[in-house]
Amino acid sequence: MRAHTTVVFCAIDDLIPISGKPLLGFPEFLSGLAEAGIPCVWVTSRSRHQLDLSLRRLGHAAPFIGESGSGVYLPVDYFHLKPENTQRLGRFTCIPVAAAQPAAKEALDDLAGETGVEVVTLRSLSPRELTQNTGLSRESAEQLRQRDFDELFFFAGASEQDIKRFQEVATQKKLVVRQQGGLWSLAVGASLSGCVKHLRKLYDRALHAHTFMIALAPAAESKSLLAVCDRGIVLTSRHAEPPPPAAPGSPAPKMLPLFAADSWPMALESIVKRQF
Repeated sequence: MRAHTTVVFCAIDDLIPISGKPLLGFPEFLSGLAEAGIPCVWVTSRSRHQLDLSLRRLGHAAPFIGESGSGVYLPVDYFHLKPENTQRLGRFTCIPVAAAQPAAKEALDDLAGETGVEVVTLRSLSPRELTQNTGLSRESAEQLRQRDFDELFFFAGASEQDIKRFQEVATQKKLVVRQQGGLWSLAVGASLSGCVKHLRKLYDRALHAHTFMIALAPAAESKSLLAVCDRGIVLTSRHAEPPPPAAPGSPAPKMLPLFAADSWPMALESIVKRQF
């Protein structure tokens, strides 16, 4: 890791499709950050299994926050000082924030039983049912359901009122339930802010300086990241979107159009020069 006091936290789910190429200009943006010595921490709802190919293709060697704030995944020996309370998961050193499986599976079973709302977990499906319900290839679908922390599921015939009640009881039990397109996830103790705090502490210690953290995210994914970073860049779609609220004491985020050709060079310049 090269010494630099700026770290970017980038929500990548809409920038790197599960199937297909990254958004035009994004790979060059990542290369520009790497040349400037600025780490880019990916923030995603995906698992390490889903990210593996993208990490290799794009040569990404910085940490990422996986499964919607469930854990921090570090390349082995990324930090010279070994973090505490870690575990080895595949080729990564993981700092768990959420409870590891089967905690989420058991919590989901209990929640469904208590509320009387029927759910179907991806792990319960046959390979054929899995591909039919996700619309993914068999390999991508299998990677989707291999999780370290959260449990993926969908509701079976539930009304909006049923789903709302399900979410309310989950909140009471301090369970984290999130919608991910047509699917839902449940985690026990997941926290994006907790993951970011772990990384800030590690970068501060490694760099012997206060880390300046910049959030970069499409508008729909930006609110939670803006709340835990010092500055932010929000990528807006073709439709007009109001700027998300900034964190208390922080200026409004810089707004850039997601599909404009010059947005990525502008984002890179803003980050390198800290111009917001």
